[in-house]
Amino acid sequence: MALSQDDVAGIADYARIALTPDELAQMTTYMNEAVELLEPIREYDLEGVEPTFHPIGDLSNVMWADVVDDSVRALPIDEALKNAPSAHDRYFRVPSILGDSEEDF
Repeated sequence: MALSQDDVAGIADYARIALTPDELAQMTTYMNEAVELLEPIREYDLEGVEPTFHPIGDLSNVMWADVVDDSVRALPIDEALKNAPSAHDRYFRVPSILGDSEEDF
């Protein structure tokens, strides 16, 4: 089943990708070629095969528990800011991403 340009336009809109009419035509061709490459998978007998939702099954948390360890000393602020490209008082200074800063970084 081939994807139509409307299908691809819907996918691009969902992904917040603006496509010109020429790009939409190219992307439709490209995506249909990609789907064709997956066609051999349909030949496998998957009767009775349960879908998997996670590659390692029921594993839910692979992180260690947060434990306070008094043996590790806190990094002094001066030391933490030593290699920062820019700092203000006790903070790292980073460029504004909203564009409402009075001064450029």
